[in-house]
Amino acid sequence: MDLFDVLTLIGGLCLFLFGMNIMGDGLEKSAGGSLKKLLGKLTGSRSAGFLTGMGVTAVIQSSSATTVMVVGFVNSGIMTLKQAINVIMGANVGTTITSWILSLSGIEGNAWYIKILKPTSFTPILALIGIVLYMMSKKNKHKDIGVILLGFATLMFGMDTMSGAVSGLKNVPEFQNLMIMFNGSPLAPLLGVLIGAILTAIIQSSSASVGILQALSSTGAVSIGASIPIIMGQNIGTCVTALISSVGTNRNARRASIVHLSFNVIGTTILLIVFWLVSALVQPAILGESANEFSIAVCHTAFNVICTAIMLPMAGLLEKITYAVVREPKGTEGKDKKVELDERLMETPAIAINQCHKVTSQMAEVSTNALKASLTLLDNFDEETAEQIRTDEAAADHYEDILGSYLVKLSTYPMSDADSNEANKLLFVIGDLERISDHAVNILRSADEIKTKDIKLTSAAKTEIKAITGAVNEIIDLTLNAFISTDLDAAANIEPLEEVVDTLKVQLRANHIQRMQKGECSIEAGFVWADIITNLERVSDHCSNIAGCIIEMSHDRMDIHEYYHRTKHGNPVFEAKHAEYAAKYAI
Repeated sequence: MDLFDVLTLIGGLCLFLFGMNIMGDGLEKSAGGSLKKLLGKLTGSRSAGFLTGMGVTAVIQSSSATTVMVVGFVNSGIMTLKQAINVIMGANVGTTITSWILSLSGIEGNAWYIKILKPTSFTPILALIGIVLYMMSKKNKHKDIGVILLGFATLMFGMDTMSGAVSGLKNVPEFQNLMIMFNGSPLAPLLGVLIGAILTAIIQSSSASVGILQALSSTGAVSIGASIPIIMGQNIGTCVTALISSVGTNRNARRASIVHLSFNVIGTTILLIVFWLVSALVQPAILGESANEFSIAVCHTAFNVICTAIMLPMAGLLEKITYAVVREPKGTEGKDKKVELDERLMETPAIAINQCHKVTSQMAEVSTNALKASLTLLDNFDEETAEQIRTDEAAADHYEDILGSYLVKLSTYPMSDADSNEANKLLFVIGDLERISDHAVNILRSADEIKTKDIKLTSAAKTEIKAITGAVNEIIDLTLNAFISTDLDAAANIEPLEEVVDTLKVQLRANHIQRMQKGECSIEAGFVWADIITNLERVSDHCSNIAGCIIEMSHDRMDIHEYYHRTKHGNPVFEAKHAEYAAKYAI
């Protein structure tokens, strides 16, 4: 093996890692909706969490990526530590599918049906289909499939290149002597675990390190007995990614990464002792046989399945270990700050968008609660309620800042059309929600002025204000329901009610001018009155904007002006609903 073989090996490894990365990204993007559904079905049950972890890892081809996602979920409050333990165990089993895919490169035989199963036969066809879909299709879904096929072809080509580069090692005496010495030493299993852990920690992918081992096995000099401890060590090395990811997270998220490490270290220790005893006492002949791609895939799967079978019933013990390692500081139990959005989730845009919707829903509740509370102050000013409104308005500002920054950064990640539309919708909505909270504070100030200056409103004015606040209360409820539940029926009812609020504003202003002309109300009361009804009308405008956005995005478009035109002109449903609301809130 000369310098050029080494360069070829490096090139093959780079292609292998690149192919695995882009294939995983493509699979993740295509399966974004499925990942969201899997997460939605996740419960506290052991089997559901295990199957979720296994399924997600099988899709994105990386237990490290799954565990990093889990750390993000726990850090964001999406998942409890108990749920995370089961998902992490499932991820360890799901990652074994990669070694089975790579084992196809070891298929041998001259029959046509055997040859067609070899990656060198079918990957060029997949690459051709992939490049056609990627370059010629205009649909993002087809482009994603093209990326998956190209990634798989690149991965398998890199695997074949690595195997070819190391094939010359079978004729190198030094390499053969190293393998013999490695097999004969009593410390060989421990050394194998160490090599597997270090290699995987460097490249941060157990699937990739298993692929390298499978490539080395093509030399025929690697025995099954030598490969098993290396496979064990690879499971420990893959924990490095999650440990790095947990830096700067809350205590429960750090515990999730410790669970991953503890699970693999304890499982490896138990099975390493069993392996050492069997090797020393029984000395089965199979351990001395040459390993190949298939046998390594079998060993990889067997180790992870057995390890999970041992550790799954011990989930409670793992939880206790993590609490012992990452302790709660005295006096801070239950006070760990909740991180609303976690950048680790951006690696899975579908789930990140789902979390953004949840946080925006929290913002919607805060803003609408502030507005509804401000309306109560018009009848009975209360300083405690006023302070809560100010707090909610500050919270809405904070939500807008973190959501806006997060969504803009998330938009740079590859995502499906549906997720991209949802991100655009949320960016549009958060501005209107923040403005609603601002109007709540404006109404609070008007209520405070009425109390401070002892401004008196006539009974007619009070009746009118009751009508318009009733309409605004209803439009706020409709908007909250329409956004949180994506209720298109509720959204469709908002625009007719907004038109009624506009009409009420004009009527109320005209009536109040008449009262001032007659001397029934003061000029000072007139200014406050104008501020109140202006803020109420603008709240209904923001609700209308949110409704238009929800309806337009449900049809994969975003033209609010066209939405208003289409809704209002010659629409019998709109006219009927408008007449109903006009009668309900008539003065």
